[in-house]
This record gives sequence, structure tokens and C-alpha cells, in this order.
Amino acid sequence: MVSTRPPFSAEQASCAVHGPPGRGGDGRVPRQRGPAGRGPGGWVGRQGVQALGCAVAAGWAGAFPLVSDLPNQVFWGTVAAPTYALAAVLCLTLPPRWGPRAAALVALVGAVLTPLILLALKGRHQSEVMVVERSARLLLHTGSPYLADPVVVSDYNPYLPAMALFGLPRAALGNANPFTQVLGDARIWFALTLLVCLLACWRLLRPATPGRAPLLPLAALTASPLIALALAVGGVDLPLIGVCCLAMALAARGRPVSAGLVLALACTLKWTAWPALPVALLLIWRLHGRRPAARAAAVSLSVSAAVILPVALSSATALREQVVRFPLGLTAVHTPAGSPLPGKILAGLGPTGHTISLTLLCLAGLAIALWLLAYPPTSAVAACDLLAAGLAVAFMLAPAGRFGYLALPAVLVLWPRLATRSWSWRIEDGREPAPAVLAAA
Repeated sequence: MVSTRPPFSAEQASCAVHGPPGRGGDGRVPRQRGPAGRGPGGWVGRQGVQALGCAVAAGWAGAFPLVSDLPNQVFWGTVAAPTYALAAVLCLTLPPRWGPRAAALVALVGAVLTPLILLALKGRHQSEVMVVERSARLLLHTGSPYLADPVVVSDYNPYLPAMALFGLPRAALGNANPFTQVLGDARIWFALTLLVCLLACWRLLRPATPGRAPLLPLAALTASPLIALALAVGGVDLPLIGVCCLAMALAARGRPVSAGLVLALACTLKWTAWPALPVALLLIWRLHGRRPAARAAAVSLSVSAAVILPVALSSATALREQVVRFPLGLTAVHTPAGSPLPGKILAGLGPTGHTISLTLLCLAGLAIALWLLAYPPTSAVAACDLLAAGLAVAFMLAPAGRFGYLALPAVLVLWPRLATRSWSWRIEDGREPAPAVLAAA
């Protein structure tokens, strides 16, 4: 069919190459510069948004001394609130080159490192840190990380066997002096695992972008209340966050064996990570074919079985009671995870409400599984989004849960987007952006 459109005029051809008059070569209007090179509403607006974020964080942290009855959270809020307020001032007063960096550094020191080190020196932490460190001692002495006859809530270990690895530094170093008191603390190793995994995820998803170091985004994320509170007082879910992000990045980049190993680590830390396995396998299958997906499945399942089965065979009752029934609220001793999420509210209505909560949880899981099969992910961002949605729904509908659990889906949505600079909620094609596209971003 012959086109009826007239040919380009010389002026139109010039516009196609150089952009319309008054525009740059990319077709964008040159930015109007004010004094000292500042555009109207430029860095002042950006720094204002950053300062507002710090102010919100300060208000959120400042609420803990007023509303929380947990001493460690009160201590964190007391230290972190003025730190975030100072970060907000730095955002507004320092030049744009240094304001965000100084604010992130101050928040990192004041909201993370200071409370973490002081609490570690005093031996103060949430109960899950003690549970992880005790599980390592039990694993070394009995071959099982679980107490045979738990009596009180702190006797229960709701984690899978690999979580005991984070307690090994305490078992090896003890707490004879301040150095070993801090270095042996499981929270240090939770944090290191998170940071290493997020850095590796960034490098995998953004390998060809020069001058785009992840240190500032990573510092800002770590210093945010989303991570800082958990890291300072507990942090048992932080390794899971990092491992899930890294697994999706490895899957997207076509490294099935490495992805399988990382997925195995996730699946042997907490059973809430198990949904990551089918999501990652479908991602590998869509992008790289069935054989790589089969290799990843074989590696992850075999390594997971090698870690879990020996403990399951030797301590079957303890594993079932503490890892499955206890988190679901089916034991005589109830889990302390009691944030007023919908599932918890339903479970609080009695046996009928508890049954409704579990039924809704199963139906939601089935719906997400069907969605996964109908629309398998085609990028790391899409895979993380799908996993985040499933986990968020599960945490909301579970009979017991904490608001802090929602940090996992939040980081799954945020970090891959920061790494790829992909803020669209719709996947336009079936592949990860090419290195040239990433470089242009």
C-alpha cells in the first residue's frame, strides 16, 4: 500500500535530527539556568523532597519512645529521631553535590551504627537474635537447632536449619570482651549478608553503567527506618531480603547454577522464601529456556534437601511444631508476632476466625500461583514485583505477623528498580534491558 503522507520538508527533516527549534538533539527543551547554574525548581526542589523524607523518618522514629513498650525500640527511636532531623537540615543547607551524601552518612551513623553497637555491647536485642545464636550452639552440640521440648515462647525456633549459620560467630567467639561481644552478634552478620547481596544484585542488573556507584542508594536504603530499626534491634529477616533480590538478578542474567545455590540458601532460612523458587525458575525458563531452568531447579532442590532432610529425620516433631505450627498460631504457646494485620485480627476472633484467616491465605496463594502460570515474569523487576505481591498478601493474611515483615516486599519492589532505573509498572518486552540501554540510563 502506497503511503499518502507528503515527504519530509527540509525543515521537518532538520527537526527529526536536531529536534524542534529551541530544543536539544534529543528533542528536549534546554533547561533554563538561574544564578550559579541552578535551574528553577531544580536542586532546591529535589533537596526539599529529600529533606521531607528525612523529616518523615524523624517523626516516625520519634513516635517509638511515645507508643512502644519495647525498650530496644524506644532506645532506637530516641537515638534515630534527632539523627534524621539533622539529616533533613543537611539536605536543605548543603550544596546539592554534598547534601544527600552528608545526610545519608549522618543517618547511617546515627540511626544504624550507633544504636546497633551500643545495644550489642549491652547484650540487648529482640528474642529472635537469641534464638538464632542458641540454635547454632544446639546444632554444634546436638546436631539439631531445635529444643526437643519447648516450654516458653523463647524456646521456639521458627526458622529452618540454615538460619543457625548466623549464630556460629557467637558460638565461636563468645562474649568475653567488647570486641567479641559486637563481632559475634548475629545482627552484624544479618546486615553484612544483606549488604553483600544487594551490592551483587546491583552489579548484575546494572553492569555496564559507568559512574553509577550503588553506595549512596545502598546507604540511604540501609539508613531508612525500613531497614535501620530491624537492623539495630533484630534483623533476622534482612538476609532473606538480600538473598531473594540476588536470586532474581542471577536468574535474569542466565546463571542457573548460581541462582539455584542462592535459592537453596533462601529456602533453608525460612519457609516464607519458598515462593521465590517457582518465580525464579519461571523467569529462567522464559528468558533462557527449559534446560537452564531445570539445572537451577535441580541445584536448589538438592541442596535444600541436603540441608533440611537430616534435621527433619532426626527432629521431625520439633521441626513440625516450631517451624510450621508455631508461626501459624497452632501451638499452645502463641507467637509474639502480633501486629494488627487483617489475618491477625481475624484469628483473634476465635477458632472460626483463625480458620477463615488460613482459608483466605490458601486462596490467595492459589490465585497468585495461577497468575504466575498465566503471566510468568520476563525480567528481574517483574519477578521481584510478583514475589513481593505474593509475600505481602501472605503477610497480611497470615494468622500472625508483624509490620516489619513488609520490609521484604518493599525492598523487592524498590531495589531492582533503583538498579535498573526502571520505574514503569508495565513490562514492555520480554527481556532485560540491553547493556547499551542500561548505559544510556
